[in-house]
Amino acid sequence: MYPDFSAGRRQQGVSLPGLLTWSAVVVLVAILGMRLVPAYIEFAAVKRVLVAIASDPELRTAGTQAIRQAFDKRASVDAIRSVSGSDVIIKKQDEQVVLNVSYTVIKPLFANLSLQIDFDAASNR
Repeated sequence: MYPDFSAGRRQQGVSLPGLLTWSAVVVLVAILGMRLVPAYIEFAAVKRVLVAIASDPELRTAGTQAIRQAFDKRASVDAIRSVSGSDVIIKKQDEQVVLNVSYTVIKPLFANLSLQIDFDAASNR
């Protein structure tokens, strides 16, 4: 006779409802990632531009208009569209330029559901 392998063992694996549930979760996470990652990449570019302008020795003595123009030039190179030079707050402290910008990005997720993200970047943080 043949041995009985089914005694005491349960079948293991993924059921169809479990597979569909996890697939839906993976799809939602992928949609969130595809929508949010570009906003955070742009925020990193804004921060990098602010730090570069604040540490530029030629712009330490420049006026606010020259600093705003420098930001606009660098922003066009880095494809920054959420912030312009007029949004930058410029403060001069102890022969040092401190640049700050706060902005909001609204990303549509699906249907009528959107996500609002508030960013605050500064050259000294």
